[in-house]
Amino acid sequence: MSFAIYLVGFAILIGGVAWGLIIAGVPELYVIVTSVILLGIGILTGVSRTRGKDPS
Repeated sequence: MSFAIYLVGFAILIGGVAWGLIIAGVPELYVIVTSVILLGIGILTGVSRTRGKDPS
């Protein structure tokens, strides 16, 4: 799976979580912090799952 597709899927997930938090009445600052943390997790897992194998 390519890194771009992985990030698009994770961006949709982050959008859904942020929307749910806003509807639940969570303060905007907490929504932003949660979104940044999820973005960081998404980048880290995307890089680890989609990087090329090292030649042996």
